[in-house]
Parts: sequence; C-alpha cells; structure tokens
Amino acid sequence: MIVESIVTTIDADGRVNCAPMGVEWGDEVIVLKPFLETATYRNVVATEAAVVNLIDDARVFAQAAISNPEYPTKPAVKVRGVVLADGCSWRELTIRSIDSTPPRSRIEMAVVHRGVTREFIGFNRARHAVLEAAIYATRVHLLSREFIDGEMARLQVIVDKTAGPEEREAMALLTEHIRSTRGSHSP
Repeated sequence: MIVESIVTTIDADGRVNCAPMGVEWGDEVIVLKPFLETATYRNVVATEAAVVNLIDDARVFAQAAISNPEYPTKPAVKVRGVVLADGCSWRELTIRSIDSTPPRSRIEMAVVHRGVTREFIGFNRARHAVLEAAIYATRVHLLSREFIDGEMARLQVIVDKTAGPEEREAMALLTEHIRSTRGSHSP
C-alpha cells in the first residue's frame, strides 16, 4: 500500500529537505522511491537515514511539492534527522538496501523508531484533491497541458465544495505554480 507522506532528510551539512512522497508502507520496512537526481536520494545515501512524517495539513504537501519550505522541526530520536513538529506521527528509518537503477531508486528502510504527536483526524475530499494537484504540480514537464487543465478543473470543483481555508490556500498555491511554470514546459 502506498501512503502519502512528507519525507524529511538532512544533507551532510545538516540542512533539512522536505519532500512529499508516496511510500510503500509496512510495520517494519518502508520503501522510499526517490528519483536519482533528488535531494532526498542524495541525502538518504549520504546519511543512511530518513524520517517519514504523516501530516494532515494539505498546505505542507502543496508547498513541499513546489519548493523546499522550512517548517518547525524537532530532532529525531534514533536517526540523524528531524521530525515535523506539526505532524501527526512519524517513522524513523535506516537503510536496509538500495537499488539505484535509473531513473528511480528503490530504498528499503528499516523502521527503528516511531512516534505520535497528535491524533490524525483524516482527509476530507478537498485534502485528497490537493494531494492529487500536488502530484500534477511535480509533473508539469511530463503531462500534457490539456490533461493537467482538465484534472485541475475537476479537482477545483471538489475543493470548492468541501474545503476549509487551509485547503483553499493550498489549491491556490498549486494552481498558480502550474500556471507560472508550464510556460517553460510544453509537453
């Protein structure tokens, strides 16, 4: 099963990277599949650690999809890394194996610690729509303009019907990002 999460890693100098990522979820092993050219991949290889954060704020997914935002963090307990302070729960991971076959790696990671900050209330339809929009925002260079426009219009209807202020803010951020970046990409 793929679970949408925010993966935090740190580089050799201690700088934090936040990346939205669908991970293969397991109780003892979680699989990350970052592309080889990403900071997540480089950081995991360098530090042999990552933290998978489960969070219910759609804005975090939206912002992390299009930039590397800074969020309040706290130190991880068992690995060299950080936990998102506003997350619901997290898993601290260490490398078991890496397959670096291009274009996307497959990194099996052992769960060495888990923690809970607060209850995960769940996602309403608008939060799910924002997650899908965030995925499209990361794939503007891969998908046709017509496809993305159609999907964004469909998702906007869901946001309009079911969103609160946070989801509306996240959707607006992603919509603007797609508008502004697709001029430089033309699949």
